[in-house]
Amino acid sequence: MNIGLTYDLRSEYLAAGYSEIETAEFDREETINFLAQALEALGHRVDRIGHVRQLAARLVGGDRWDFVFNICEGLAGPSREAQVPCLLEAYGVPCVFSDALRMALCLEKGLTKTIAAAAGVPTSPFATVASCADADSISFDGPWFVKPIAEGTGKGCDPASIVRRREDLGPACERLLEQYRQPVLVERFLPGREVTVGILGTGDEAEVLGTLEIVLLDEAEPEVYSYENKERCETLVEYRPVSSREDGMVAEAERIALHAWKALGCRDGGRIDLRCDAEGRPLFLEVNPLAGLHPHHSDLPMIATSVGVSYVDLIGRIVASAAKRVPATASASPYRKLAGEAA
Repeated sequence: MNIGLTYDLRSEYLAAGYSEIETAEFDREETINFLAQALEALGHRVDRIGHVRQLAARLVGGDRWDFVFNICEGLAGPSREAQVPCLLEAYGVPCVFSDALRMALCLEKGLTKTIAAAAGVPTSPFATVASCADADSISFDGPWFVKPIAEGTGKGCDPASIVRRREDLGPACERLLEQYRQPVLVERFLPGREVTVGILGTGDEAEVLGTLEIVLLDEAEPEVYSYENKERCETLVEYRPVSSREDGMVAEAERIALHAWKALGCRDGGRIDLRCDAEGRPLFLEVNPLAGLHPHHSDLPMIATSVGVSYVDLIGRIVASAAKRVPATASASPYRKLAGEAA
């Protein structure tokens, strides 16, 4: 198949003047090369498109693909991860991973937890704080954990995110509101083990790939899988493979993760993060429907490696899930009558 590849190249944004933290979620050239090589090894032709504005120019110019393998994180806005899927949907081009609705939903952690909880997914008490006054009305007891509601890669998370006194909760929220200009998610702090569960597939065909436990080393910032710990994960974090056959907590975490994935309608592949409460019960934290894909440093490929699935096979399984949404013929597309029109 002819596969377009969309991505945000970190070096490109850095060269344009954006900061390290603004580009923290973006991919390096090495990741794009590995992904393109894997797709080519599977027999596909790869067209490197780039970011959302480069995609828009290509679409307006008339270019089309069997589908697009999208790993664009987007630069700004609460729907930034939905921009590429939404644009492709408008042109009737299928894409890998979740659709625009799920991408926008899953980036907004408060809405994600609201829907997951309504579907019976166990999660800790939480509230969305849009102003300092909101922090005063939080009804559940602490300690609390505060973080920006729509960021990734641990942005806004550090030891100060753990708030142990109610009088400190308002100032902690105010700090994040001023820094990130978006609402703050306040959750009850979970002091137990943390795991990330890899999921492959869509709907009833979705299945657990495997699980890694996030173990912070002695030199790491304590108790928090923070931005600093993620940036320096090679020296501060151990990613420990754990088995549901040997560990009851892991089995329960995988059951919860699969339930959440299906309830949220995510597609093809991604991760669910969970953490245990003081009694050792795993609870849903968040979902990553656009997981990193560096073969050696990203969690989902590391999970695959830990269970004996090669990087090429991992990409192949993701593509196989997405390929089921590719129309058999051009005439099957709902946009067939517009196919010859310029945008």
